[in-house]
Amino acid sequence: MSPVTCRLRAIALATLGLLVAACSSRPPPPDWQMNARQSIDAAVAAYLEGNARLEAAETARARSEIARTGRLDLLARAELMRCAARVASLVFEPCEGFEKLRADAAPAERAYADYLAARLQPQDVALLPELHRGVADVKASAGAAAATLDGIDEPLSRLIAAGVLFQSNRASPQTLQVAVDTASAQGWRRPLLAWLNVQLLRAEKAGASEEASRLRRRIGVVQGGQ
Repeated sequence: MSPVTCRLRAIALATLGLLVAACSSRPPPPDWQMNARQSIDAAVAAYLEGNARLEAAETARARSEIARTGRLDLLARAELMRCAARVASLVFEPCEGFEKLRADAAPAERAYADYLAARLQPQDVALLPELHRGVADVKASAGAAAATLDGIDEPLSRLIAAGVLFQSNRASPQTLQVAVDTASAQGWRRPLLAWLNVQLLRAEKAGASEEASRLRRRIGVVQGGQ
């Protein structure tokens, strides 16, 4: 198993605790589970890299593998992975795939879906993965929420948290920079462009012409690699 595969697998597990870890010493999981996990990992990676065709193909494959089990709760979790990658990329749209399965999802998954939509109720914060609870605290200041991002070691989880802060109008300039740096370090073109464009818009509104020019040059470089 390549380091890249293990890293992507860790992303999925750290974000949602989706399936049994494959990089451990446990007995090999069933074929459907391995296939579904690999396709989910590949779909998330393809989306973040801006490859829509591959993302769609891997998503369909993951759904097909999970459907073999009849486990609606697992299908709901897989849909959440897709929506989480979109929030990380500042694409805020209804998580339709999950909502169709909400009634069959566990309370933790329903809470996570509400968190992604920036509508989590305070009593449900404890249902979130621990690393996201500080971000979900709406009473925290923008600065405190941004500082919480520094404590999230896993890159995709950090980017998702930044997206939630942005959607709830609690993203500080520090939040934007953390998101840009995270996406840049991972080579995730789609979220990087999204966050850079937010920085550009703010620079233009502030009349910071030199900063705006720098950001346009950087955006051009990223777009040129597509």
